[in-house]
Formats: sequence, structure tokens, C-alpha cells
Amino acid sequence: MKALTLALTVLIAIAFVGSAMAVMSGKTIEFAGGDQGKVVFNGKTHADKGNKCPDCHPKLFGPMAPHKERIKITKADHVPEKFCGTCHDGKKAFAQDEANCVKCHKK
Repeated sequence: MKALTLALTVLIAIAFVGSAMAVMSGKTIEFAGGDQGKVVFNGKTHADKGNKCPDCHPKLFGPMAPHKERIKITKADHVPEKFCGTCHDGKKAFAQDEANCVKCHKK
């Protein structure tokens, strides 16, 4: 019985740690954006559009955390079907083109 209680406690703790490290709806995370300014990912904006975490994780962006240290997106990565471009292709969501830089990059 003690082993079962311990196992359940560990599983619950792991679930809470994973949730705390993810960018939940209503939260933001900032990434270095080079000369264009930092990139601000808004979890609420994406959730309001009907997106769920498994839509992008782990397929496009790997495990859910820690993001800032792990994800490095270059200008060359701003193409359809790669990272953000999977949705931000000008069809499903606004395109990753020069006219839309300021929608993500904040100086």
C-alpha cells in the first residue's frame, strides 16, 4: 500500500511540474528575436483560436518545456511547414512575411 501511495504521489508531482513549465492559455513567453526584437508567444491568443498544446507539441517544437533555452528559430526557419510557419502560412494564419513581422517581434 505504501508503494502504491508513493507511486501515485510521484506521478501527480510529475504532472504538476509539466503543467507549470508549459505556456498555458493566458500566459506569454518571450524569445530572443535578434535585430527584429524579442518574439512574444501569447498562449491565450493561440488558445482563443482553438489551438491546443498537442497541435504543436511535441511534433513541431519538441517537449513543452523549457522553451526559451531550447528553441532557436532563425530567419531561414520562417518558411511554411516549419515551426510557426506550419500555421502561419498566409492561409491558416497570417503569413510570416515582412508585412507581419511586428505581429510577433516586439522592439
